[in-house]
Amino acid sequence: MPELVLELNGRTWTLDPSRPYTLGRDPQGDVVIDDARVSWRHATISWGGRSWVIEDHGSTNGTFVQGQRIQQMEIGPGSALNLGNATDGPRVNLSGSAPVAAAQQAQPAQQAHAPQAPAQQPYAAPQGADAGWAQSAQQQMPAQQGWQQPQQAQNIPPQQGAGGAAGAPSAYGDRSPTTFHQLALGRVMRIGRALENELVVSDLQVSRNHAEFHATPDGRFEIRDLGSHNGTYVNGQPIAKGGSQLLGPNDIVGVGHSTFRLVGDRLEEFVDTGDVSFSARHLTVTVDGGKQILKDVSFGVPEKSLIAVIGPSGSGKSTLLKALTGYRPANQGDVLYDNRNLYKQFAELRQRIGLVPQDDILHKELRVSTALKYAAKLRFPSDTSAQEREQRIDEVLRELKLDIHKDKKITALSGGQRKRVSVALELLTKPSLIFLDEPTSGLDPGMDRDVMQLLRGLADDGRTVLVVTHSVAELAICDKLLVMAPGGSVAYFGPPEEALNFFGYSTWADVFSAFENYRDYDWAGRWKGSQHYQMYAADIDAVAAQSVHMPPPQAMRPPKPQGWGSQLWTLIRRYASVIASDKGFLGLMVILPAVLGFVSTVIPTDFGLAPPRPPSRFNSTAGTIMLILAVGMCFSGAANSVRELIKERVIYERERATGLSRSAYLMSKVIVLGVVTAIQGVIICAIGFAPRDLPAEGLIMPPAVELCIMIIALGFTSMMIGLVISSLVKTAEKTMPLLVMFAIVQVVFTGVLFQVFGSPGLEQVGWLMPSRWAIAGAGSTLDLSHLMPPWDREDPTNLDPLWEHSAGQWGFNLTVLILLGVVCGFAVARLLRRHEPEVMRK
Repeated sequence: MPELVLELNGRTWTLDPSRPYTLGRDPQGDVVIDDARVSWRHATISWGGRSWVIEDHGSTNGTFVQGQRIQQMEIGPGSALNLGNATDGPRVNLSGSAPVAAAQQAQPAQQAHAPQAPAQQPYAAPQGADAGWAQSAQQQMPAQQGWQQPQQAQNIPPQQGAGGAAGAPSAYGDRSPTTFHQLALGRVMRIGRALENELVVSDLQVSRNHAEFHATPDGRFEIRDLGSHNGTYVNGQPIAKGGSQLLGPNDIVGVGHSTFRLVGDRLEEFVDTGDVSFSARHLTVTVDGGKQILKDVSFGVPEKSLIAVIGPSGSGKSTLLKALTGYRPANQGDVLYDNRNLYKQFAELRQRIGLVPQDDILHKELRVSTALKYAAKLRFPSDTSAQEREQRIDEVLRELKLDIHKDKKITALSGGQRKRVSVALELLTKPSLIFLDEPTSGLDPGMDRDVMQLLRGLADDGRTVLVVTHSVAELAICDKLLVMAPGGSVAYFGPPEEALNFFGYSTWADVFSAFENYRDYDWAGRWKGSQHYQMYAADIDAVAAQSVHMPPPQAMRPPKPQGWGSQLWTLIRRYASVIASDKGFLGLMVILPAVLGFVSTVIPTDFGLAPPRPPSRFNSTAGTIMLILAVGMCFSGAANSVRELIKERVIYERERATGLSRSAYLMSKVIVLGVVTAIQGVIICAIGFAPRDLPAEGLIMPPAVELCIMIIALGFTSMMIGLVISSLVKTAEKTMPLLVMFAIVQVVFTGVLFQVFGSPGLEQVGWLMPSRWAIAGAGSTLDLSHLMPPWDREDPTNLDPLWEHSAGQWGFNLTVLILLGVVCGFAVARLLRRHEPEVMRK
């Protein structure tokens, strides 16, 4: 086994084949390179069994051979490498040495560094360099027989990283493939969850028969989707369901949590088990008017880490969270998930990211197991069996120690336990990266500690966890701390135990007071001039900021794991379960229409809804009875729905990001609430019409049926207006004043209290009111134009045209009434877009 001599800047190292050697800025590394363009742990050189091999660790600025960026390749005497830049980066020359019996160890590099800029306030210098965000695991080269390393450098443009097809191979950093598969010409290799596939992927995000590799006649390979539910991706972009795409040497195929790469006739498989790094580079968010609410935020974290983000109000924590999750991509900068560009590959990578908002993403009326059952039904492919879903739910409940609470209603749990259930919901799909927004908000110190210890355990089990919090009591258990300053810039990033010394204060209360008192101070400049910055963020910040070039909207929109009909049926069942579990709502649903129906019976029973007995010529109370019934139905229908969207807004936003269909969600509300409203309409009509005399014959059907249909249609349209209100307001408290206002306005425009027709302006506004058309339909059935005293005593022939006693007019009134409800439905669908992740609105 020949030794290898490495020469750099006039120094030489003799490399022993018995162990690997790390190159980078880390003072603890084997070959220390003091250049800002070189990453902390940049690359590894090791003996691969038959030759020397260099592996890039997913470095920021890359490793280059003959001007081409490489991720892994064989090297030997006579080779030359450039680190950090293809032309003028530090140049490493390699030469040979004769084999020796006892290999010499590489000479340690002198740890000579340029003096670091001191902080502007005294603080304790860190004891030893941090291990860095790019782990340098000493991976052994694959030993499977017949496997060969790629022979040519992979053509990756400098600075591109993993953002697109060209940069795809660098997405793996220093990871070796999980396994290898042999591809043969003329043979099809099918991928899926079912055991009969040639390549079995035991991931519930993968369909039973997901995709397959095909060899083309010219010796190339293509990937063909088999109608998968969660999609098949090439370089992070989804291919059409049932479609295919030819593969090049640099292309990555994504299926669930696995990615595949062709190397010759072999297929390398990389399984995302959660050990992923995460970094943000120069994130800047600008709102209308040019104001920056997030300014040049850069940081990087290693795998299996717990990171806390703190800062005063107005420091951009929520904006940062949206930028990091892809909900609201930054205007400038990149977010890298294991060196893959999250924005450009959002459709695929969003399946590996979990988000727990501040408000619980749960229907609290349901039992824990029931809530998770419906969540699993919506998020897993429709070919997932009930047994598979239940098995995964049980695994998550045991992991979070919730199995003893699975049969309890969520409302019966403590605040910390409810937060655990929210986390459990996200863990169903085995995300590698989990974000939490204020998970300890409103919890007592004991529950605060329990939640933070839960997050520590999640990180230790192989996940990267980032938590935005106001609580500073449990920061010590975090690996890294990011402190945001007013205005949206970074004030500190590094170990939490060194943060207070960095700021020069003894308590966090003093630090936050300083932020408030010195809002115009350059906190970001102070941070970038510190030794902490050089140690923990300089290599991330070394890449110049770039504008975000997003892929087409259809490439970012995640696929729907369930078909539209399947989603609708699941949502209907879940919503019906929520209503059935809420005894108070069920009681109110019956009591409200019953009370409103009884109110109409207060009017003396001598007067019904039929023509009066002689010698009376007119029935003066017929219109009043219908007015009470119609307004009561307006109130009942709108009351059913006016809170339904606002109270589920956080749930909808999160589920929409996981592939929920907007139209299926809205239709489930319409169907369930429509049935409830129809039942209420029958109750009101049954009570209101029972003691009344009705005409002997109707226009098309019995008069009681015609009147009931019109009342139910009025309730439906009112219910849709309630959904419009619910989608407009920001808080549930604002719904009740709007509900009362809506009911009162309907009283005015019924056309019963005073003459509406023939009044310019007033009549046209009345056309938009559902009560106007409902009373008009009832007027057609009852012939109110002749039953009630005429509005124009001087001209009794001046009658309301909408009250014409004809089947055609009754049908027209009913049609317009229903169309108003349909228009409201389209309005709600548009308004729902405002409460979705920005990438879903395109």
